[in-house]
Amino acid sequence: MKKNVLEINKLTSQWRTNDPFIFCAHHKDAYPNGNNEMGPNASLEGRNIGNDFQGINGFNMYHGDTIPGFPQHPHRGFETVTIVLDGYVDHADSAGATGRYGAGDVQWLTAGKGCNHTEMFPLINTEKNNPLELFQIWVNLPRKDKFVEPHYKMLWAEDIPVIQSKNDAGKTSTIRLISGSYNGTKSLDSSPNSWARKKDNNVGIWLIRMEPEASIELPKVSSTLNRTVYFYEGDKININETSVEVYHSVKLAGDEIIEIKNGKVESYLLLLEGEPIGEPVVSYGPFVMTSDKEIKDAFADYRSTGFGGWPWERDDFVHPREKGRFAQYPDGKIEYR
Repeated sequence: MKKNVLEINKLTSQWRTNDPFIFCAHHKDAYPNGNNEMGPNASLEGRNIGNDFQGINGFNMYHGDTIPGFPQHPHRGFETVTIVLDGYVDHADSAGATGRYGAGDVQWLTAGKGCNHTEMFPLINTEKNNPLELFQIWVNLPRKDKFVEPHYKMLWAEDIPVIQSKNDAGKTSTIRLISGSYNGTKSLDSSPNSWARKKDNNVGIWLIRMEPEASIELPKVSSTLNRTVYFYEGDKININETSVEVYHSVKLAGDEIIEIKNGKVESYLLLLEGEPIGEPVVSYGPFVMTSDKEIKDAFADYRSTGFGGWPWERDDFVHPREKGRFAQYPDGKIEYR
């Protein structure tokens, strides 16, 4: 391997990340037609309902028992960035915010001092299949910001910058810029207390689609940058003369220009990069703090306060089937898409 290709790893169900990122999951489910309850119109026999990650018949129920997804659960000390490429997610949280998003939308949620939320996947189509594809990325918060007020922000697909870059052969690479900048184009703002909000932290979250034989350059940023490319769909790519097969992650130098050349099949990549926070990370389940004591305190606080309780009538709250994309914020403001 060349010196600027630092490490290559085969991807598993939970992708290895580097500071300031904590976790990355790629969910891709071939859900069938929806039933009257917006669950799968199919037998659920043989599944471990409530904890179904088996992928039977190409889909998971996750922690849902009627509708797939993740019913009410708490977080503290970090942020979730949820990028929905296909399908829909219904959100509700303990601050009273709610919404439905999908088709390229991104939700940026700062859990801060504590937030309960749901992430349910309503199968709204009854006459056709309901494919779902999304990424959920956990971004750490520094110790000084772990107890900020929770904050919910939508980055709507129509507003997210999309950049096309052609190489000398006329082959196109397309970047959806969730966070960071590329060739003078800047992303939308993250949540106000995010590590990504400060430009000097160089937090980049990009989705990259490459035509066959396309190429793209990642710019030189800094010697301290943690930069990883996740090659999740395609066949083969070449990174600075190192051949990489699909479903591998590649950790790269941050202070070098990195050239990625695609092979003969369309390829899809996720880029995560950023300056490290450089603090201890102690995580247990839904809490990410800097010490064992803070984890114990988080559980104790959740047991005593419920992080504000739950204002919704069910733990797996979803909206009516006919509801479109929207976000309602704790102050009552509503955005429709």
